[in-house]
Amino acid sequence: MARQRQVRGRGQQGDLPPLTYLSLRERPLRRLTQLFVGLALYGFSLSVLVRASLGVNPWSVLYEGLAERTSLSFGTVSAVLGFLVLVLWIPLGLRPTFGTVANIVVLAGSADLGLLLLPQHLGLPARIALLVGGVLLNGLSVAVYVGARLGPGPRDGLMTGTAAMTGRSLRLVRTLMEVTVLAVGWLLGGTVGAGTVLYACVVGTVTQFCVPWVAYRGAVTPSAYRGAVTPSVPSRPRRSGRPSPRPVPTRR
Repeated sequence: MARQRQVRGRGQQGDLPPLTYLSLRERPLRRLTQLFVGLALYGFSLSVLVRASLGVNPWSVLYEGLAERTSLSFGTVSAVLGFLVLVLWIPLGLRPTFGTVANIVVLAGSADLGLLLLPQHLGLPARIALLVGGVLLNGLSVAVYVGARLGPGPRDGLMTGTAAMTGRSLRLVRTLMEVTVLAVGWLLGGTVGAGTVLYACVVGTVTQFCVPWVAYRGAVTPSAYRGAVTPSVPSRPRRSGRPSPRPVPTRR
């Protein structure tokens, strides 16, 4: 009976491919295309949420709250926090890659383009549709560009690295991150709307659902990555004498 429960639970968990960084020499055209498409969709999804006018994502709430409490501008706060999040990569043994730099460059351009294309002052039904579509598109776009395995942005690297270290699912780690950031931003005076809460609670689930469909699996066979989630950036080499970490499940 115990054996049957183990097999049944494993089947429900499903296969989640590794998200470790792979050299750009491996299928560069395919993976670069996926990276830039994912980043462009991510930036566009942010502009969709802005035009919905029902609440921005939790990180923007935090930026707004800190900008009101300090003499720094919204953009400066965003850059400073991005750097601080990269510092949090250090205990996870991660380092920035090509995808991390591309994240900073592409998102700004695609978000600005989206704001130019999308109309303002829409009716409530259209804004609700934009909100739901923006959250779903955002979760999908994270899975697409992280799944290219060329390195995530600061926040998504923190998500995948923490998931690998703790053995928790991407869904749980991302949701806890977003809810924590939302709470801190709100306490600092940031504006919170219904869309902010929806984003914080849903985007992690959407990302985890989409990862198996879009992640580049490379030359690894399915049996080798069953249940594995690993950081999507190269880790620092382990010192000799340290035991190798045990494999961890993706969902609890």
